[in-house]
Formats: sequence, structure tokens, C-alpha cells
Amino acid sequence: MLASMDLRIRLALPDELEAVGELTARAYLEDDLLDFGEADSYLDRLRDARHRAEHAEMLVAADAASDRALGAVAFAAYGEEYAEIAEEGDGEFRMLAVAPGSRGRGVGEALVRACAERARERGLRRLVLSSHRRMRTAHRLYERLGFARTPEKDWSPLEGYPSLITFALEL
Repeated sequence: MLASMDLRIRLALPDELEAVGELTARAYLEDDLLDFGEADSYLDRLRDARHRAEHAEMLVAADAASDRALGAVAFAAYGEEYAEIAEEGDGEFRMLAVAPGSRGRGVGEALVRACAERARERGLRRLVLSSHRRMRTAHRLYERLGFARTPEKDWSPLEGYPSLITFALEL
């Protein structure tokens, strides 16, 4: 899988899934991305990296020296359980998280690039994602990597919850 000088992208290992789930939950909590009453149920989903690994490709960015997970993302294709907005021929990534102490090292970018690479390997035509409106740093990353906004696909996971914004990368 994709690697940089100090990062290695690989599938999550079974014995680290609990830690990866906790990393994901902590990242969302520290970024104040859980609101409007969904915090408890969605927090449980974020912590359940084992379920994601069983139903999607659970990728981690690991420190090359220690092999410790610094970030994680779930990749799925249209028709798979973790694909929410993907259409036929699309790949989708979800629950991208970088440990707060590991930000600024290119972890998020490496994970997004790995998802695009995985989508190409699977012969998919596009990579899509949904994002919270407040994740402006992530939005700048997506745009820098060639993703375009797809406002016609914006959606809300819960009644009364602000819509998530969507992006797509043509492969």
C-alpha cells in the first residue's frame, strides 16, 4: 500500500481495531463534530472500528518507525454497507480521522490518496465523500487534491440536522 517517508498506509490489524475506533471517536469529539443529539449513537458507530473492518476496507496511516496508527478511514464501494452516497461506479470514504497530536504530518492527505488509489485499483470511476460543514481544513485538502463540490448530493442524516456537504473526485 501507499507509503511516505514516515507513514505507511495499510489495512487495520485486528488487535488495533479498538484503539483505531477510539482514535476516530476522539478526533470527532475534539473537533466538536457531534451535535444535535446524535452524539451517543454516532459516537458508538465511530468507536466500532471492528464493524467497519468487517464491512469496508479499514485503512490506517501508521507511523513508519513504531507502526502505531495515526489516522484511519473506511473505504467502501457502491452497494457496500458503508457507502451512503455512492452511485454505481463510485467509491466512497467515511469516518476519516487523524489523531489530534498527529495533524500536520500529511496523515489525512495520505489516507485520502490511498482511497483514491484503492478506487482506481477496483476500476471505479469516481470517489465521493460527505463532510460536516465545519471541517474547513479538510475541505481545503479535498479541493487541493482535485475534489469538486457536489451540492446537489448534500444531505442530512437526521431531521433537524444541518446537511452534510459532498465532494467528488473523477478518477
